[in-house]
Amino acid sequence: MRIYGPQGTAPAATPGASRRSGGATFTLPDMTAAPDSKATLAPRAAGGIEALLALQGVGGEDAAERRRRSVRHGRNALDALDDLKLSLLSGALDTATVSRLKSAATDLKAASGDPGLDAVLAEIELRVEVELAKASLS
Repeated sequence: MRIYGPQGTAPAATPGASRRSGGATFTLPDMTAAPDSKATLAPRAAGGIEALLALQGVGGEDAAERRRRSVRHGRNALDALDDLKLSLLSGALDTATVSRLKSAATDLKAASGDPGLDAVLAEIELRVEVELAKASLS
């Protein structure tokens, strides 16, 4: 690729005597001595198969995997809400059920990428948050 400067392709002008300063001049080192010839090493792999597998996981997951995980989190939240209903009907509110609801609420925060599924999960999350607020009052 040719780079054109302000003067086109004209050769660069040599610096004039007016630009030189002082008596110090630039000199090249003596190149008559033979340089040390070291054997070049072959490039090493950055890791092993583990590094390649880890790189495959980097870069995000596909939409189908996000959807499957979101559906699973939604089902777990609904199961926790059912357990809460059963424990309230039996008259014994279990702290394990409340902690399970809290973990389900945090799992529902991730988006699935599907607007319809995200709307349903938002409604489930709202119900979980309401039940957690009611449980904290009692």
